[in-house]
Amino acid sequence: MNAPLRIGLTGGIASGKTAVAAAFARRGVPVIDTDQLAREVVEPGRPALAAVVAAFGAGVLGADGRLDRRQLRAIVFADAARRRELEAILHPAIRAAMAEAVAGLRAPYVVLAIPLLVETGGRDPVDRVLVVDCPPELQVARLMARDGETVDAARAILAAQASREARLAAADDVIDNHGTLEALEAAVAQLHERYLALAAARR
Repeated sequence: MNAPLRIGLTGGIASGKTAVAAAFARRGVPVIDTDQLAREVVEPGRPALAAVVAAFGAGVLGADGRLDRRQLRAIVFADAARRRELEAILHPAIRAAMAEAVAGLRAPYVVLAIPLLVETGGRDPVDRVLVVDCPPELQVARLMARDGETVDAARAILAAQASREARLAAADDVIDNHGTLEALEAAVAQLHERYLALAAARR
C-alpha cells in the first residue's frame, strides 16, 4: 500500500479541533496528535529534553526530573525570541516522531492534528490542510466557559495565534464549526468520503 494521504488538521484555540479529530477516529481513521508527540519528545532521557535544559537552564525541570511546562511557558510566552529558540529545538523532534508514526501505518489516509500548522509554516509534512473554523467571538466564549479565562485573557490568546484569515488562506478544506455537533459529524462524514476517494486516486 502507498503511504497514507496526510491531512493536516488545524484551527484556532477552542475552534473544535478535538471534536473533529474524534469524529475521524470514530470512522477508523488514524489520528496522530502532535501535542501528544510534543509531550513524548521531552520525556526524561530524550535528546530534546537535554537540549531544552541546555538552552533554558535546569530551572525548567521539576523535582521529578520532568519538564515543568508551566515554568517554560512563562519564559517563552513573554519573549518571542526565546519562543523561537524553543521551537527550533522541539519542531524537528516532533516532525521526526510524526514521520515515524506515519511510516508505520497501513491506512488510506491519516489525520495529523497540528494546532500551529499555519503559525509554523509547516505545510511540508501534509498533503492537504483541513481548517476547523468558527467566529473569534465564539472562540472567546468557549475559552471563558472551558478554561475560566477572562475576556481580555481569551482575546490575548487569540491574538498570539495566526489570524482567522491566514488559516483560511492556507486551507484546502474547511469545516465550519459554529453550529451543532450533528452538523459537525455530517461535515466530517462528507470529508471522510472525499479523502478516501483522493487516497484511492493516488494508488
